[in-house]
Amino acid sequence: LSGLDPAQPYFQGTPTEVRLDKSDADFVDVIHTDSAPTIPNLGFGMSPAIGHLDFYPNGGVEMPGCEKNPVSQIVDIDGIWEGTRDFVACNHLRSYKYYSDSIIYPDGFLGYSCASYDLFQSGDCFPCPEEGCPNMGHYADKFKDKVKNDFVKLYLNTAEARDFPLWRYKVTVTLSGKSKVKGYVNVALYGSDGNTKQYQITKGTLKPDNTYTAYIDAEINVGEVTKVKFLWNNNWINPTLPKLGAATITVEAGENG
Repeated sequence: LSGLDPAQPYFQGTPTEVRLDKSDADFVDVIHTDSAPTIPNLGFGMSPAIGHLDFYPNGGVEMPGCEKNPVSQIVDIDGIWEGTRDFVACNHLRSYKYYSDSIIYPDGFLGYSCASYDLFQSGDCFPCPEEGCPNMGHYADKFKDKVKNDFVKLYLNTAEARDFPLWRYKVTVTLSGKSKVKGYVNVALYGSDGNTKQYQITKGTLKPDNTYTAYIDAEINVGEVTKVKFLWNNNWINPTLPKLGAATITVEAGENG
């Protein structure tokens, strides 16, 4: 039984007979996309974990792409009707859009078991444990025999528009060069199944021999990494023409470490 952002008003905090609960089926998975308090934030979805697996994409409160201005949202690419509904209840309706995308991405929407979204964002719960991570949505039940705890809260990030799934990587760059400069470092990943756009690993003061780490949510599962593209840039014209390189770049995939 899959709960798509189960309703908060009149249901949250009520006895289990009234609302969705893990006792309602052999396996209950839940996607929370609009769990801000109803008053004053108009959150339509409930926040407590109530299933065997509870997924909180993007933290479960505010979905990327839902903060667009009203005009662009109502004149949606999917049509006026879809756009008007999204304007009224965009976060709430994301749950079924994620679910429908999950059907065509069996390897997508990996949920990382974590104590909080902030800890997930800072990389505390990376990579997936030995038994793997469950997939949010249609394929969540592949994980049903591996659920050990009472409630499992799972976090992940999604894209702003479809296609929604993202794949998480840890990228670590050690710089080489002669002098420190100000600027930014970008990295793109190339692999057996495709390549990503550039992602910013760090910006500010770039020091040779220093190591910089970032967690990126890539729009594609690159498969086996074959190549990494490293770019750096300083923010203004520097007459000394400084040079920077990458001594090492390490890429770790969340799915299998």
